[in-house]
Amino acid sequence: MAHPKKERTLVILKPDSVQRSLVGEILSRFERTGLKFVAIKFFVPEAEKAWIHYGKDDAWFLKKGEKIVENLKNNNLPVEKEPIEYGKDIIQGCVNLFTCGPALGLVIEGNQSVAVVKKLVGGTEPTTSDVGTIRGDFTIDSYEIANIDNRAVRNLVHCSDSPEEAEREIKIWFDEDELIKYRLIQEEILYDVNIDGILE
Repeated sequence: MAHPKKERTLVILKPDSVQRSLVGEILSRFERTGLKFVAIKFFVPEAEKAWIHYGKDDAWFLKKGEKIVENLKNNNLPVEKEPIEYGKDIIQGCVNLFTCGPALGLVIEGNQSVAVVKKLVGGTEPTTSDVGTIRGDFTIDSYEIANIDNRAVRNLVHCSDSPEEAEREIKIWFDEDELIKYRLIQEEILYDVNIDGILE
């Protein structure tokens, strides 16, 4: 098992981050924590990889779709397809956003990197994300308007939910030889046990 300071997480700055010229601001927030970038790639995500990335199965599609059908019926709106298809539409919307233009993929390493990045990014819905988070500070999208417009929430950033999920997701977007192993000088003050290399 790797040392906790070697924990890695995947971050993708979605096309809405790139189009709104927020890349530098977002990267600086991660960098200031002391986390380390071990891979950065500017690319247009492919739909096939995006579907694998979201990793949902028919049971998930059906469960979500049944909830949508129930909401439609409760609001006296027509049900036009099977529940599973409504469930697939959720991920299709996410894939449409993910693949609509260039994105910036990052692998970030450091102690509790998954938890630290999730804290910085904020909750999934921007309008309810805390002030001080990336989503809370830089966008005003909401589930309500996304549902009205039948699209994914434009929340700027994807970040892994757990170390296990990060490991799975990193392999989708990065080859092993794209991950660079190196030492940052600041790691000594963050992790060195004795802190004995500062004074001359």
